[in-house]
Amino acid sequence: MVLQKSSDLVRINARRTDVFDIFNFKHYVGPNPYLNIGAIVFDFALVESREPLPIKDYIASIGDRYPNLGSQSYESHAHLFAQVVSEVGKLDMDLHLKQWIVKPYPDLMRISVQSIHERTTREVVYFAWDWFEAITQDEDFNFDEQLVRLQNKFRASVYGGPTVYALLRTAYEKGIPAFYLWEEGLMQYGFGRKHVRGVATTFNCDSHLDSEFTTRKDDCKAFLKTLGFPVPEGDIVFSEKEALIAARKIGYPIAVKPVVGHKGIGVTADIQDSKELESAYHRALAAIPEDQLTRIIVEKSISGSDFRMLCVNGRFVAATERRPASVIGDGYLTLAELIRLENRKPARLDTPTSPMSKIQIDEAMELYLEEQRLSLDSVIEKGRTVYLRKVANLSAGGMSIDATRTVHADNIILAQDIAQHFQLTCLGIDVITKSLSESWKSSNFAILEINAAPGVLMHLKPSEGESVDVPSHILETFFESGTDARIPIITFNKISVEELQETIDHILLQHPNLIIGAVCRDAVFVNRSKKVLGKNYNSNVQTLLRHPKLDLLIAEYAEETLDEEGTFYQNSNIVVLDNPTETEMILARDVFDSSTVVIRKGNDISIRRKGLIEDYTLAEDEPFTRVYLKETGTIF
Repeated sequence: MVLQKSSDLVRINARRTDVFDIFNFKHYVGPNPYLNIGAIVFDFALVESREPLPIKDYIASIGDRYPNLGSQSYESHAHLFAQVVSEVGKLDMDLHLKQWIVKPYPDLMRISVQSIHERTTREVVYFAWDWFEAITQDEDFNFDEQLVRLQNKFRASVYGGPTVYALLRTAYEKGIPAFYLWEEGLMQYGFGRKHVRGVATTFNCDSHLDSEFTTRKDDCKAFLKTLGFPVPEGDIVFSEKEALIAARKIGYPIAVKPVVGHKGIGVTADIQDSKELESAYHRALAAIPEDQLTRIIVEKSISGSDFRMLCVNGRFVAATERRPASVIGDGYLTLAELIRLENRKPARLDTPTSPMSKIQIDEAMELYLEEQRLSLDSVIEKGRTVYLRKVANLSAGGMSIDATRTVHADNIILAQDIAQHFQLTCLGIDVITKSLSESWKSSNFAILEINAAPGVLMHLKPSEGESVDVPSHILETFFESGTDARIPIITFNKISVEELQETIDHILLQHPNLIIGAVCRDAVFVNRSKKVLGKNYNSNVQTLLRHPKLDLLIAEYAEETLDEEGTFYQNSNIVVLDNPTETEMILARDVFDSSTVVIRKGNDISIRRKGLIEDYTLAEDEPFTRVYLKETGTIF
């Protein structure tokens, strides 16, 4: 298929030298007239005054970067462009964005590509456009630099955090509805009374008191001690002088960390003398938030390896050994050069799906190198491993090694005993020991701290070892399946306020304890109580699905709403279509296998359910409401 040019087509966004023009962008958060998933939609056309290269020439260049695309054939430049946008849209992170479609019109092609973050996907489209134009002009295209820019844009988005994205992707794969609540800064999983909301691994059902308690490392340490668990000897200090006194009392080596902190920031272990203590104290001091008192922990530093044990819903699910960032010498390069080389590895892309972060160079690293009589300018002999930090901080470039299958039963019991004292969905327990395969009762073992919002990427994508699907464990705490995350939904293509109220009354008559949310173009109801109707239609739908008591949603999606906004949700349990347009017929396709679809065309009625079709004609003066109200009983 060749895209025809039109003499009437006006150059819209195309530059003087461009052979392609792209315009009419629209972003849908959910199913729309083009794809059954959130998508970016735009028009693609040839510029009348210029000729593109043959498709095979673009394929030859693109295939160097994406060999899987080079082995395929394409109907038109637009089809190739759509495939490239989809492939680039994965951002070399293996993002779950794979659906695309091209719809031909007389003068242009309309391209739809799956999307979750509008700004990033729009930038991906422009990236692909620049790439195509560079191929046309036989110009260089700085692919890698531009791709990094796109990766950073996505990472800065609300979906770009490793834990948030991992949960979002897992929800998508399990059929669990998930969307971002912009006003609240939270992700929502599930609909109505089935839903939970949260930030990363912290959820609205968690105890905020328990979550706050875990940040008070001194009190937590005392609590763990009362449970009979091993914690390092230590004190809370309020000044550098008190830190020196505490260190002499405890005895070196010691560890220093702020009472309030996260991600290992401000933590220094294995401090050997007062000079090291002075630097460590100031690092801990700098890590304390401005609104917090100066309180710093000085405690005995225990020798061993650093481990994270993770519990979900009170049950142990994963363990990871964390090692400090390191490099291996080659006899030629300096440490700074070795770090730069290591940071270029794909495993250190520092994205929501890469197993390691980039190695960070800071004062703590330089001081530790100085202790080893090294500097960033030192040339390291071939084969020598140089550790760059004392603390295994993953966010500063440390490595994660799966240890789940090696954990001794006593240590699993310990982790679960701790977790079951907290009303928290997820709990990370940081310990130091020679090996988790030895019981804490008979080994050099110490609990360093507990975390109420542990990350999941170290378990899902360890630097070494097997992956543990922690996101599934978390979501399965709330939902056994995607179906369990949903409430019944009835969708109309047209319904009046009076008919909507009649439908609500009919259902409440049979199920008086239900909470029903209903929306049409003219009104919003919760049961018979009328609510404020917002200007953005899908915002009204989202507000109802955010309702924590909602048992059932009834929504109208007319053609103009479908064209402008698409639907907010996927799949309905009942779809009722009254003389539908071609566009409105997409509602009949967006259903479950067990759903009921009622279609009226004139006086002819068609009812489809579980592969069966029933056709009949309405009797004279028989209202259509009688037909679909009878079907509402099938969803309970």
